Order: sequence, then structure tokens, then C-alpha cells
Amino acid sequence: MRVLGVDPGLTRCGVGVVDGAPGRPLRMVGVGVVRTPADAEIGQRLLQIEQGLEQWFDEHRPELVAVERVFAQHNVRTVMGTAQASAVAMLCATRRGIPVTLHTPSEVKAAVTGSGRADKAQVTAMVTRLLRLDAPPKPADAADALALAICHIWRGGATNRLEAAIRANHEGREALPTGGSAAGRAQPGSTWVHGRSRSSSRP
Repeated sequence: MRVLGVDPGLTRCGVGVVDGAPGRPLRMVGVGVVRTPADAEIGQRLLQIEQGLEQWFDEHRPELVAVERVFAQHNVRTVMGTAQASAVAMLCATRRGIPVTLHTPSEVKAAVTGSGRADKAQVTAMVTRLLRLDAPPKPADAADALALAICHIWRGGATNRLEAAIRANHEGREALPTGGSAAGRAQPGSTWVHGRSRSSSRP
């Protein structure tokens, strides 16, 4: 599977694309950062992020998208900008019909390093090792985007299969005629006994 990871941010929005599957070697397809000027109007900055992400979608054609889940911090202004950039990434993916999954920072750290409390340096080091890169990806936003993609390949695949199975089961139930299947309906003159129909005798 090909996953595009997005580490949302207004000034620097990290983007990383990874090919792989659980139990198989990972391969980095691309990594970079979509940047916007801090002195620009917010609407213009979000538009630039959208245009930058759309180029990544066009070039790499990801099958899945993983975005970091935004948590409240002390700096509300920073959180708002990050949440807005996250929404743009989700919009770009959804417009193309690509499934989007949100992963918490601790989930990503645990998946990549084995510890949900790992620092950025440890995450970058493990991303470099797992993808067999000659040098650590920079800046940190780019490394975090790759870590998100890796996390989804290793952890998100099972979740996606489970959700697909649930949807298929739900759709199958909706397709049944009213009253359930023919095998599950009692025929006239029958009564239900422990899930089985039993003909009743009539005088």
C-alpha cells in the first residue's frame, strides 16, 4: 500500500509518502514540506497548503492518508493553525475519495520506536533506519510525516480491514427483504424454538 503522511502546520506542513505492508520492507517514495509565509493572510496560507498538497496527491497517487491528530496545547493560536492545516489535508484526500485516518503523536511514537514517550530525535533516528536512508530527513516536520505513514502501514491496515468488514456486514443486512432471510422467517403454522421453527399442530 502507498500511504501519504501529513504532519499539519501553517508555516511548515510536513509531507511523506511510504510504500509498504505489515511484515515487508518499507520504501520512502518522497518527503518534503509545504511552506507558507508567516506574515500572509490566513486564507491565503491555507490556499497555498491546499495547492501544495494537491501536487503531492497528483504526483504520488497515495491509496491512504494518515494525518496527525491535533491536541490542545497552551498556545491556542498555534493549535488553531495546526487544526486548520489538518482540515485542509483531510479535505484534499476526501475530495479524491481517499480514506483518511488520524493518529495521535503517542501512537506514532510507539509504532516507530516502541515507546509513546520518545522524543523527536529518537523518532527521526528510527525513521532513518526503517527506511534505510543515507541521512535523516529534515526538517523534523518531514520526518514526522514519514513516521505517520509508517505508523499507518503497521497499525492502520488492520483497522481499515475491520471497518470494511463492518461496512460490508451492515450493507448486507440492509439488502435483506423485510423480515430477514427466507431461512430466518417462520412459516405459517410454525413457532420459534431456540432459533429453529417447529410446525404447530392444529385441530
